[in-house]
Amino acid sequence: MRKNLFFSLDLNLLRTFMVLSQELNMRKASEKLFVTQPAISQSLKKLRFHFDDELFTKSRTGLSATPFAEELAANLKPHMDGLQAALNETTEFDPATITRPLRLALAPQVLSTVAGRLVTALKTQAPGIDLQLVNWNMSTLEDIVRGDIDFGVSYELPSISKEVMNDVLFNIQSAVIVRNGHPVNKAVVTPHDMEGYELASLIIPGWNNNQSLAASVMEQLGLEYSIGFSSELPSAILDVVQQTDMYFPSHHLFPIEHYPNLRMMDVEVDCVPSTYEILGYYHQKDRNSDFTQWLKHLLIDVLEQQNH
Repeated sequence: MRKNLFFSLDLNLLRTFMVLSQELNMRKASEKLFVTQPAISQSLKKLRFHFDDELFTKSRTGLSATPFAEELAANLKPHMDGLQAALNETTEFDPATITRPLRLALAPQVLSTVAGRLVTALKTQAPGIDLQLVNWNMSTLEDIVRGDIDFGVSYELPSISKEVMNDVLFNIQSAVIVRNGHPVNKAVVTPHDMEGYELASLIIPGWNNNQSLAASVMEQLGLEYSIGFSSELPSAILDVVQQTDMYFPSHHLFPIEHYPNLRMMDVEVDCVPSTYEILGYYHQKDRNSDFTQWLKHLLIDVLEQQNH
């Protein structure tokens, strides 16, 4: 008679199996489960015996799942996610009780403009949180899928994994930043006004690697443009703009009051204010979690306050 794999299994081992399937790394799995690596090894030994399969083999980057392990993880995932949601919903959410790490990835322009206000808001509502703010990069979407990033804030991306969800957090008004002595001196400018001046382009990995939004608009309007300087560092862009006639495409979140040598001009295209969206990105399994909903609304509040 074939043994019943469910009734003969310690269900605690399933959590270890799912984390190993997600992380494919013994060290990361032990950190996520708050146990030692030898404990993970012992659990894996029991899992291998129970399922009569190697489950994971060593690879250059950590572990590789066997075909059986991949199929088992795919079948278990919706049930484990449902169990996690059911258990978490039994306790009323209170940000003040949070002691877990929170890792946020923000697009450079957002990070450099709202970091102070965001940290203050988070620490006020969740004083025990272990907060890490990092720049959005090429691997951020994969990090969200793996669980290494809890929430990401960036602009609209051309394609995302089906495991990642996004919501619009805020609509922002486009602007250009120039030095005080720049020849163009208007409250509102059009792309035509900036033709002939070099563009200082902020690189946002995964969003404008090949061409900036401003360059794309200039090209669509048939206007000549050239990139005078590009960087992933807003501080480097600002330093260059203060010393040249280059212009920096930005938005109303930028704290222009902190830069007495710079001024901001609004942007209109075809007599309409130019705007674009800031979006929040998170794992689809977290779409209904109180933690994610709290974090999303806190970010919206911070963005609205920064815009005033």
